[in-house]
Amino acid sequence: MSGPLRRQGQDAYDGIRLWVDHANRPLRLVALDDASSASRARENVARLLTEERVDLLLGPYGSGSTLAVAPLAAAHGKILWNHGGAADEITEAGSAHVVSVLSPASHYLRDLPRVVRHRTDAQRATVLYAGRGTFAASIRRGVEVGARAAGFKTVRAIAFDPPLRDTKTLLATACADNPNLLVVAGRFEDDVAIIRERRMLETVETIACVAAGTDAFHQELGVLAEGVIGPSQWEPHLHERPSIGPPSAWFRSEFRRAFQRDPGYVAAQAYTLGIIIGECIRRADGLEDRELLAAARGLDTTSLYGRFRLDPSSMRQVGHEILLVEWRDGRKHPLAPIGVTLTGSRPT
Repeated sequence: MSGPLRRQGQDAYDGIRLWVDHANRPLRLVALDDASSASRARENVARLLTEERVDLLLGPYGSGSTLAVAPLAAAHGKILWNHGGAADEITEAGSAHVVSVLSPASHYLRDLPRVVRHRTDAQRATVLYAGRGTFAASIRRGVEVGARAAGFKTVRAIAFDPPLRDTKTLLATACADNPNLLVVAGRFEDDVAIIRERRMLETVETIACVAAGTDAFHQELGVLAEGVIGPSQWEPHLHERPSIGPPSAWFRSEFRRAFQRDPGYVAAQAYTLGIIIGECIRRADGLEDRELLAAARGLDTTSLYGRFRLDPSSMRQVGHEILLVEWRDGRKHPLAPIGVTLTGSRPT
C-alpha cells in the first residue's frame, strides 16, 4: 500500500476487497502493508501464519516479495494463493504450495517479436530491463526466446539500475545499433520515464513496455503513449461467459461502484484469485490446505480472467494467456495472435 509498487498494490487490494464483500460465506480480511519491501513481506506473512493463524494466505503484490514469502508458506504447509508475482522462479521457490492465477513473466512479451515480424521486416531487437530482481529478467528471457524463434538477427539486452536516473544516456546506448524493436521492462516509473523521451526513439519502428498494459500508462503520458504495445493479463469484453464467477461487465460495474474508478488487470487478477479460491473450497468441501491444493491441481475452468489450469507437476499456470494491447487514439486495442480473430472484442 506504500512504496514503489503502491499503485499496483492498491488495485490488487481493492480487487481482493471486492471479492470478500461478495463472497458467499463470511470472511474477515486481514491486510498488512509491506511497503513494497520483500523483508517486510516476510515479516507480514510470519505474523499472518503464527499470530493471526489465517485460513487462507493471499500473497503480496510484486515478484520480489512473492519470492520471499513462498518458502515460508511452504514451510508451514500453507498454500500461497498468488495474484501478484509473475517471475518464473516463484513456482520453484514455493515448490508445490503456490497456486497462481497469472501467467509467468516470460510469457508477457514472448509473442511480441513474431507479431512485429508479421508487420515489418524487423531484424534487430533491444531489451532495456531492470537489473535488480527476477521479474524483468524473466521478461527479457521471454523476449529473447521469441525473437530468436521469429528470426531476428540480433537481440541485445541492456540492464539498468532502478530507479532510472539518466534516461537519455541509457536511450543513446540503446539506439546505437538502430533497433527495429525496443522493449522496456522496469518499474512503472522507469517505463514512463523512458517513453517521455519519445523524441529519441523516432527511428525505432516498434516500442513496447510492460507498463503499457495498464490504463495508468496513458493517464501519465497522454499522446506519448500512442503506438506503444504492452502485455495485459486481462481486458474487458473478452470473457463474458465464464464457467465460474461473474462476467467482466458485472465486475467492472461493481468495481466502479465501490472504488469510483475502472479496474485494470491487476485488480481483475486479484478478484479472480478469490473466485478460484471459492471454487476450490466448494470442491474440497472445507479449508484443509491439502484438499484445496488437490482441488486446484485438478481445476480446469474459465472465469472473467480467462482460463485457469495448472500443470499438475510444476504447478505453473498454463491455461491463462497473455494478450498484447496497443495504444491507439487514447484506447487500448487488443492485438490478435497471428492467424486468430478475437471474437467479441472491442477497444476498451
